[in-house]
Amino acid sequence: MELELRHLRTVRAIAEAGSLTKAATVLGVAQPALSAQLKRIERALGGALFERGRSGVRATALGELVLERTRIVLPAVTELQEEAVRFARCTGASTTIRLGGTHGPLLGALLDRLTGALPEVRVETRASWSERGLAELLGEGRLDFALAGTCGSAAPPAADRLAWHEIAMDPVFVMMPEGHPLAARAEIELVDLAAEDWACVPGDGCFGDCFTACCAAAGFTPHRLYETDVSSLVHLVQVGRAVGLCRATFPPTPGIVSRPLRGTPLAWRHLLGWHPVSQDADLARTVLAQARMAHAAVAARSSSYTEWLAKHPVS
Repeated sequence: MELELRHLRTVRAIAEAGSLTKAATVLGVAQPALSAQLKRIERALGGALFERGRSGVRATALGELVLERTRIVLPAVTELQEEAVRFARCTGASTTIRLGGTHGPLLGALLDRLTGALPEVRVETRASWSERGLAELLGEGRLDFALAGTCGSAAPPAADRLAWHEIAMDPVFVMMPEGHPLAARAEIELVDLAAEDWACVPGDGCFGDCFTACCAAAGFTPHRLYETDVSSLVHLVQVGRAVGLCRATFPPTPGIVSRPLRGTPLAWRHLLGWHPVSQDADLARTVLAQARMAHAAVAARSSSYTEWLAKHPVS
């Protein structure tokens, strides 16, 4: 594995937090995933970076060396990226909006709106399942805007360096085949799905842990949780192999119904992010307004979501 800037940021976050558990919360990842990443980083650098104890972690001699270099390298790279982006924009070199986004219909809807609202600007897109990866691209100046999200009120990635603005907060729905015994219900109790296998799309935030915690609160442990791409998720639901977790804006799909979970135990916050130093403020306001209109249009296409909104009006 080659060492990357994101690895240095991870090491810095662990040192500043003082424990893997606290660092995982700050970074928006599961603690086991952070532990595995740290082991890969340590293998790449040739030794342990932290000593683990009851009170947390403490940097080893090698860890102190890496942290010392990190304090120099990260600010220097950040300054270089910001200056380069500012220079490109000030000289009029950029007539392109580079837009990144995670899976879901919002990226396409925003692309459509921006193309109509800013016909003189070329919009390029990049899709990723990783919110952290999109944040890194924003920080490196390789994206101008990113559509991402967080589970409920969890902090977005790189919140100390990037500007994140809420587009909307959606409930998480459950997808099931039309012939499922519970498909006719207006709302589904989570515990009534205790015997099911589950499927969802991957992410590097806390959604999987939050889902498991919700199941535990309902009195059961999910049998399986498959992480798949969107097409595979749809297939698993259509053939009855699993029920799926989805955002309420998931588009209508043949053979599938989506239903809200009673009490809204899970929610997804849609966010638009950009770099506050390098991004033009007027353009950012325009893109954010278009993103909110795009979300409203996508939501209107889902009958189950519009019915839910009628019963749960947004304040």
